[in-house]
Amino acid sequence: MNAPFQARAGLRDPFTAFVCDDATADMLRPVAVEHGWSPEKVNKGGLRNAVQSLSVSASPTILFVDLSESADPLNDINALAEVCEPGTIVIAAGQVNDVRLYRDLVASGIHDYLLKPFTVDQLRDTFAHAQAILSGPRGEAQADKPHVMTAVIGVRGGVGASTVATSLAWLMGAKASRSTALLDLDVHFGTGALALDLEPGRGLTDAIENPSRIDGLFIERAMIRANERLSVLSAEAPINQPLMTDGTAFFQLQEEMKNAFEATVVDLPRQMLIQYPHMVHDAHVAVVVSELTLAATRDTIRVLAWLKANAPQTKVIVAANRVSAGGALEISKKDFEQSIERNVDIVFVDDRKVAAQAAKLGKPVAEIATGKVGQPFTQLLNMVLSHASEEGASEGKSSSAGSNGAGAKGGLMGNLKGMLAKPKDKAA
Repeated sequence: MNAPFQARAGLRDPFTAFVCDDATADMLRPVAVEHGWSPEKVNKGGLRNAVQSLSVSASPTILFVDLSESADPLNDINALAEVCEPGTIVIAAGQVNDVRLYRDLVASGIHDYLLKPFTVDQLRDTFAHAQAILSGPRGEAQADKPHVMTAVIGVRGGVGASTVATSLAWLMGAKASRSTALLDLDVHFGTGALALDLEPGRGLTDAIENPSRIDGLFIERAMIRANERLSVLSAEAPINQPLMTDGTAFFQLQEEMKNAFEATVVDLPRQMLIQYPHMVHDAHVAVVVSELTLAATRDTIRVLAWLKANAPQTKVIVAANRVSAGGALEISKKDFEQSIERNVDIVFVDDRKVAAQAAKLGKPVAEIATGKVGQPFTQLLNMVLSHASEEGASEGKSSSAGSNGAGAKGGLMGNLKGMLAKPKDKAA
């Protein structure tokens, strides 16, 4: 209902309120006049009346609703969200002093919750903050910054792709100043929200179960905000609940995120490539995350070949993750590059201390890391933005993708067999 999205322009009232008692109405009217709003827009009836009224009329830019007469505030707020247009900033008031309710209401999309009785100054502060959000520069920035979509793919489980995706999404917001969505598509075991110390919510599972509900309003309600410029859509679905979808929901989520954000980072499990190949069709960049191991080398070859065949227009970046600075590698970087028939673009050094600190603080590694550990993350951000900003270079992108794994299968696997043979030769 409210930020981080810019309110849509149109013939909408700047302010409407629905309250349950005369005292609240009497307090609201003069404050509304101070802001240039009509005092007649303060209506009696509370949240139920708000839902009925807004179901047949456009929602205002700022909406004040009184929950005092609501038996189930959270469900009623969700019903309100169904009739509110994207961009509406909702301020709620009520008599229930429960921090869990407050958190649930904020997670559902309201801007603020005022505990009754509140003061005139509290009311003024809340409205001032709401107006500050509306007058922010995000709408203008979006026009200057075309949407950037990046898919981060781990060639094997445990290579650290989710760590890279979370860090890249954070950097997009914090360093590139782009409103960013992190879409974690590991529905059962995703760590996107966990890495940012957030509760994942039910937004992603609701989208999969009801693709027809996905629109701008749904995105606004479902996304969990990590900070001013980063929002997350993740899940922790029960492991006895199989993923039943034809992929329509994922496509619609990507489309709506293009409209709502300036950048999208998709944490894309490798098995999704097989089931839903369209997931990378609109990605400007695919970051392929691997380790310098024999199994990861084999799977990097296969993933690169898949991307060449199914997404030739997507620029591919190969990242070697968790590379030991001590040199104790299962496969050398040189042998890895010879096998995949292209260079590694970025090397992330294995620093367990930084990773542990980030996990304890609930922050992305890129926010914690400094020096040599942090430099590759900045390099990745610059590469993604550079590749995504290239215009009219579809032919160049196609040839770049072709160089990412274009050799004949026999030749690539031959390199692997040769590497496997080396220890045997030594033993002989």
